[in-house]
Amino acid sequence: MRLFVAISPPPAVLDELETRVAPLRPARADLRWTGPEAWHVTLAFLGEVGEDTAAALPPRLGRAAHRHPAFSLSFGAAGAFPGARRARVLWTGIDGDRPALVALAQSVAAGSRRAGAPPPDEGRRFRPHLTLARCREPADVGELVEALAGFTGTPWPAAEIHLIRSHLGAGQPRYETIGTWPMRPEP
Repeated sequence: MRLFVAISPPPAVLDELETRVAPLRPARADLRWTGPEAWHVTLAFLGEVGEDTAAALPPRLGRAAHRHPAFSLSFGAAGAFPGARRARVLWTGIDGDRPALVALAQSVAAGSRRAGAPPPDEGRRFRPHLTLARCREPADVGELVEALAGFTGTPWPAAEIHLIRSHLGAGQPRYETIGTWPMRPEP
């Protein structure tokens, strides 16, 4: 099964982001836009994981979540991977307590590794973001990055992590949450 660990923003925050992004979609039908039902902040992409490893993940992820107090995040601005002129991914950035987010992602990766699911991108710098669109071919998305440059979302509490299974198929992937673990309450 194909798994990842993520934080899910609250619906009101996703609605706010959707209000800002929706008017941009019609002009760029060449992009594969994601929507609020698929939006999340990935902490660790685990890739294909066997049943034994999947069964070993819950206690490790529960401990990783409980080591960290809840913290505040918000969405802001935009960017692209690898860059705006030859983008493969258009994203909105993550503001707020980024050091806490990075520490949580490191704990999740360590717990996943101990369960036997080392993240395939391990060793690369964690770059927190929320994917807005994917490009089939490298595309210039500079005008979209510019259009979202002034966006500042409402802060929201990151208080739990989710183990999510990704079902690939025609069109957009379908996500299924298979486990959720709370972080410690904010101090």
